[in-house]
Amino acid sequence: MSKFVNPTKVITGVCTFSYLNCWEPKAIEGGKPKFSVSLVIPKSDTKTVERIRAAIQAAYEEGASKLKGNGKSVPALSAIRTPLRDGDKDRPDDEVYRGCWFINANSDTAPGIVDADRQPILTRSEMYSGVKGRASINLYAYNVNGNRGVACGLNNLQKIADGTPLGGKSRAEDDFATEEDEDFLD
Repeated sequence: MSKFVNPTKVITGVCTFSYLNCWEPKAIEGGKPKFSVSLVIPKSDTKTVERIRAAIQAAYEEGASKLKGNGKSVPALSAIRTPLRDGDKDRPDDEVYRGCWFINANSDTAPGIVDADRQPILTRSEMYSGVKGRASINLYAYNVNGNRGVACGLNNLQKIADGTPLGGKSRAEDDFATEEDEDFLD
């Protein structure tokens, strides 16, 4: 029995999860609340980047009629918005994005969240911006109010390892990991 291969679906290599909203949907710029993540992919992970580029191409081809809309022709892929962005160009002042590509993925429904052994993660503090993990994403064409392009949907997340928390907030486990303040009971 052969397995169906979806050319618009990608399982990333290990990347950093930034702006992670996997437990509660969050509205961005007054829009509809969504679950979302910015996947920060090292430029050295050429395999993931090529998979994403191939999925963008497949979504473009699959969504040609949607992209054409009422026009006479389908706009060139280079003329529409695509989700894979260069961190060095688009976020030059953000150290996390330096030397990386990034892609923002979102969904109306909560992603499935598992650990490295594919066991469900139910503890919210386990998933935070800065976690290293893999993501299941899908690329699709859109044409809304004259805005045309390819967007990225979020399916599922897999935590591979803890990382440095982003956003300036430390984790409680880290704050109280030292015995530096032992004399607080004196």
